[in-house]
Amino acid sequence: MLEELKQRVFEQNIALKKHGLVVLTWGNVSGKDSDTGLIVIKPSGVPYDTMKAEDMVVVDADGNAVEGEYRPSSDLPTHLYLYKQHPSLGGIVHTHSTYATAFAQSGREIVAYGTTHADAFYGNVPCSRELTEDEIVNAYEWNTGKVIYETVTDFNATPAALVKNHGVFTWGKTPEAAVEIAVTLEEVAKMAHITEALNPTAQKIKQPLLDKHYFRKHGKDAYYGQKQELK
Repeated sequence: MLEELKQRVFEQNIALKKHGLVVLTWGNVSGKDSDTGLIVIKPSGVPYDTMKAEDMVVVDADGNAVEGEYRPSSDLPTHLYLYKQHPSLGGIVHTHSTYATAFAQSGREIVAYGTTHADAFYGNVPCSRELTEDEIVNAYEWNTGKVIYETVTDFNATPAALVKNHGVFTWGKTPEAAVEIAVTLEEVAKMAHITEALNPTAQKIKQPLLDKHYFRKHGKDAYYGQKQELK
């Protein structure tokens, strides 16, 4: 079932390790099948070095097991909440990548200092509030999705969020797009950290330059890259 999507989700989980965004068994990628609404996600706690495509777990939109030998990622409820709120999403990523997670642990947003940031994110990448004790004790992972949803104003313009004291979530129309955002986010977090170390009074990018770089890649007037021919 969904063999192609399982292969893609598997490959994108491996890509997290390839790009240095995960260690041990931290992090996960999921993908949603647009026809059935079923979701494929990494199994919980299975090492990347031994994981196979057939190990991916298939669940329905409510998290009920459909296919798979293993339990799904413990972060599944967070993924489910975001998919429910934004049906256009086709992929979600969670990591504890070093620099971006350091911002999350500091309770700080990642400021848009330059054009590298502006190419992917239309403004600062926000950091959520702390979860309450009740939110932690009762349905923690589901409430993590809720706090992400309340933190991000535009899921298209800002396809990422930091969860305070926790880590990173990114998303996109496909698992591949969500992983690309996760890679980009870690790099701009590293750049922001170095920028602030070099110049503690550095200012965010000016709006005209932010607009130029974001909209040349996104939206109806985008002109970056090559035109895609219809087949």
